[in-house]
Amino acid sequence: MTLLKREEWQDIVRDVAWTYSFVDDETVYPDWQSGTGKVPREAWDAWEESYKVVYPEYVSTQHDKEGAAYAVKAALQRSTAFETLSEGWKSATKMHYGGVSLVEYAGLIGELRMARFGLNPGWQNMAIFGALDEIRHAQITMFFGHEFVGKDPQYDWTQKAFHTNDWVMISLRSLFDAMIISPNAVDLAIQLPMTFETGFTNLQFVALSSDALESGDVNFANMISSIQTDEARHSQQGGPTLEILVEHDPVRAQWVVDKFFWLTARAFSALTGPPMDYYTPVEHRKQSYREFMEEWIVDQFVRTLNDYGLRKPWYWDEFMEGLDVWHHSLHMGLWYWRPTTWWKPAAGVDAASVEWLREKYPNWDTLYGDKWKVLAEAINSGNMEATLPETLPWLCNMCHLPCCNATYGRDGTWRVRNHSLKHNGTTYHFCSKTCRQIWWEDRDNINHTTLVERFLLGEIQPMDVPGLLAYMGITPDVAGDDADGYAWARDYATGSGAPELIIAGGGS
Repeated sequence: MTLLKREEWQDIVRDVAWTYSFVDDETVYPDWQSGTGKVPREAWDAWEESYKVVYPEYVSTQHDKEGAAYAVKAALQRSTAFETLSEGWKSATKMHYGGVSLVEYAGLIGELRMARFGLNPGWQNMAIFGALDEIRHAQITMFFGHEFVGKDPQYDWTQKAFHTNDWVMISLRSLFDAMIISPNAVDLAIQLPMTFETGFTNLQFVALSSDALESGDVNFANMISSIQTDEARHSQQGGPTLEILVEHDPVRAQWVVDKFFWLTARAFSALTGPPMDYYTPVEHRKQSYREFMEEWIVDQFVRTLNDYGLRKPWYWDEFMEGLDVWHHSLHMGLWYWRPTTWWKPAAGVDAASVEWLREKYPNWDTLYGDKWKVLAEAINSGNMEATLPETLPWLCNMCHLPCCNATYGRDGTWRVRNHSLKHNGTTYHFCSKTCRQIWWEDRDNINHTTLVERFLLGEIQPMDVPGLLAYMGITPDVAGDDADGYAWARDYATGSGAPELIIAGGGS
């Protein structure tokens, strides 16, 4: 029997579509699910991915990836590698496991929705492979994280985190409900594969993989590298979709990209910024968070916008300024409210780390240096209560992260600005002008109530700190504390106990 060459049968198996005789097209692909909007239905015939795959090749490749990933894991289970890792780095992995594992499952739901409502058979075919990818990603992340539950109960949040009302998880659910669960297929393809996976997963998977290897965590680096190799394939669903949308409805295309670039950047400033610049031991840091953002995200994003004829978002200056502020402020907030996290935040402000931070971020000392000195003084004097929160942080009604973006005015005043607006008799608070603008434009869509709002509405009982921790699912065995046992604070004390940082070389 003569076998056809691949190029002779590729399009046959890829473009499996037919015209329904018993129902019209609008019934099969309703606009509220497909999202074609102003784009003529026939325009989607031009949709074509650049990298094509068929099932036998897919299975063979994935089999090899799985074999390699689990072989390394099995070998490392017989070693003592985990015990040699710093507590700060372990916290970076706990953040990833808890914050990402069930996002992969949400990605599965998104891929299945595109497989059903995608407006081109090639798109549907690619989404099916994407769904298989996301099943694998959720499974491998939960399996790798589960190994450490017996050694540290905080790893149990690999599976548990998304089922709680911890304030970090409310923020992530707010983002991914809007990005993956609720949108139509067209918007979903631009929000998830294009804006999120093409750009920002590089930040979490490539950057942290590099830091993991430097920190000696071959197991974690092996896992996330195996996942990232899949993203390059199914993330290409976004490009062809955006190209068609830009041609027929550029205003909508610009808005979808702008909105989710901003919201994703806000989330990653909390999820990835602190591990890169604070939790990873200073001697193992390959790049600063800002350097990696500029190289892997900013440059790529600007090129993508130019390629598709889109302009920079209206908030570009605010975003670029945020690269020097957001993650530092959120890191300080995560450390200060550490009893509400399922990991142990590493302060990362010992003498060597502060030198590194001053080099990478010239304004760091002006904005944050004296705040850490005050905290260190309290620790060194035994006044630990002064380093713990007495109130709840005010949370942004859009991104659900604390309103803690620091500014330093010309008058020398350090302040955190509140950007608010009143709507239907209610005052809403935002961390930034852009979050406020996005919320206003999108106010009739899904908007979660913040944890603080739930507290003030009486939904959290009893209305005290134990009641709040119980509502968030934080029990004493998993409540966060300083990763290094506050050893870093010693670097802020001279021989006389003055709260001044000792700089390398002996000066203060």
